Amino acid sequence: MKHRYGVITRAPQIVAFVLSLSLSLAASADWADDADAANAAGNYPEAVAALKIGADEGNAGAQNNLGLMYVKGRGVPQDYVQAHMWWNLAAVSGDEDAIKNRDIVAKDMTSAQLAEAQKLAREWKPTN
Repeated sequence: MKHRYGVITRAPQIVAFVLSLSLSLAASADWADDADAANAAGNYPEAVAALKIGADEGNAGAQNNLGLMYVKGRGVPQDYVQAHMWWNLAAVSGDEDAIKNRDIVAKDMTSAQLAEAQKLAREWKPTN
């Protein structure tokens, strides 16, 4: 059965696999290894902290996975605005999963939430 946020969120095992795959395809930065290890151990706050480093550097895979963490409330409070913002940033880089997930979550958001997410995405600047 397909979860409403796409195959990447169908089951916790699939989430872990996709997070691992996405991060292994990214540059082998320390944050990717840290996020993968923390996620595998179920330490979601640590996984989020590591993903945030990659996302802040502009890595679309990290941004997509950070959006997933926000929509699922893993390691952070569930927050559709933050999820949409991170997926929107990843979508700009052409990440197909982020495009799909952003569009799906937008259907559950108010116009004020969408406006806030879009504002945050416009104002976002990479750290390097």
